[in-house]
Amino acid sequence: MANTYLLSDGAKRYLCCYYQILDEMIQGVTTAKLTQSISHNLIVQLIPHQQAAVRMCRNLLEVSDDRTVRRLAQGMAEQCAQTVQALEEILPAADQLTNPRPELWLCQRRTDLILREMFARMRSAPEGNRLDAVFLRQMLPHCRGGAQAVRTTLRYELCTQLPPVLRGVLDEQCRNAHRMEASLRRMGCPVVS
Repeated sequence: MANTYLLSDGAKRYLCCYYQILDEMIQGVTTAKLTQSISHNLIVQLIPHQQAAVRMCRNLLEVSDDRTVRRLAQGMAEQCAQTVQALEEILPAADQLTNPRPELWLCQRRTDLILREMFARMRSAPEGNRLDAVFLRQMLPHCRGGAQAVRTTLRYELCTQLPPVLRGVLDEQCRNAHRMEASLRRMGCPVVS
């Protein structure tokens, strides 16, 4: 992490807001009430993940002048807000389908590993005064982690309404990750895998 005294006041405000959103996301994801339904469990963990993305994008939009990154952040915020709405509508149906315990355990174990890795990468993203690059490096593991969690869940039996939404989320997460990588390269910043 950068020495805080080298950060501009704007960067300090941006980072403080980011870490607050990140902590709230982690709290929401890790304390979600899980049930016997893989569909339910993914939804209640994905909603705080997507809500945090909306807030993180809005945090960047307050400070960014880069048109490409602003467009990306605005698009992500809109996509994630729509996803939250769709997931909330599906949740009652998701509760109707239960999964066998071994499947629940295996799916949740893999999901927990993915989430832990995502949280660690988001916490350790490089800080600095180039906030567009900082944002991209923070959000890249967010998109990759979300995509991995969705991929994992799609291997199991889910309520019928959920897979189309998840495939849309997966496509958007992958597309956004590629856009972020391209923007980082354009800025001359290394892309961390």
